[in-house]
Amino acid sequence: METKLTQTSTRRKFLEKIGLAGIGAVSAPLIVSGCNSTDSGESNSVIKVLTPDNKLVEIDTAALKPVLESGDKQHLQKLGREGLKGKKFVMVIDLARCQNERACMKSCQSAHQLKPEQHHINVLEMHDEDSGLTYYMPKTCQHCDNPPCVTVCPVDATFKRQDGIVLIDNERCIGCRFCIAACPYSARTFNWTDPKDAEKYKDVSYNMELNVPQKKGTVTKCAFSADQLREGNLPYCVSACPNGVYYFGDANEDLVTNGTTRETVRLSKLLKENAAYKLMPELGTKPNVFYLPPRQSNS
Repeated sequence: METKLTQTSTRRKFLEKIGLAGIGAVSAPLIVSGCNSTDSGESNSVIKVLTPDNKLVEIDTAALKPVLESGDKQHLQKLGREGLKGKKFVMVIDLARCQNERACMKSCQSAHQLKPEQHHINVLEMHDEDSGLTYYMPKTCQHCDNPPCVTVCPVDATFKRQDGIVLIDNERCIGCRFCIAACPYSARTFNWTDPKDAEKYKDVSYNMELNVPQKKGTVTKCAFSADQLREGNLPYCVSACPNGVYYFGDANEDLVTNGTTRETVRLSKLLKENAAYKLMPELGTKPNVFYLPPRQSNS
């Protein structure tokens, strides 16, 4: 079914690392600075620091952790809202390959601090009455070009980036749930209670592209793994699927990569040759998730 490109093209690391500087370019200064080193340049396990009340104390370096200064946090928020220049991310889901493994769901839940009953992506069992065919359909946020969820948000907590991804900023979300009512794909979940491992994440700085830590009283949904894309990686669900169900890539480059085989193929040819379709196109939402239809088994 896939149309392979040249050998050189298929070896490229997910569309040439999608040409990004990445979040790692932002500095994260330590709380304290070490001042006790050996002649070889290696740091000791204990350093001496001066406290605000002018006391010299020793601190185990294992207890040190990076923190974001206010300017860095604002920069990360700005990056999260702008997205990745020149990109238009799309997903293609091959329904003929889905075997209900649900590895995609588990990987997504683990990355996004979700409880077992919460889903950014959900695999549904479907039955076609005309053909009698039963198949499985992963359903996620469609990252629409005309997203009704964005239109109804009164505080700009949900927004669409220049790269096509629709995100939520849970530091702005007021929990009105207008976006949930407006979404025709039922792709959003509300945090009615404290999220999974809330105590573990209580001191973690908020990452808008990962949407972690989750927060009680806010909405959560699929983010197309925007944090992974910034690092040049495929989304969590795409990488976790063992059956090659998912293709992901850049519509502007007309290239998508299969998460299992790592083959890069032409998006336009993949869609044309396999009768691809979108969910409820008549609504005018213009989704960026495509489906390849299921097929009758030859057995």
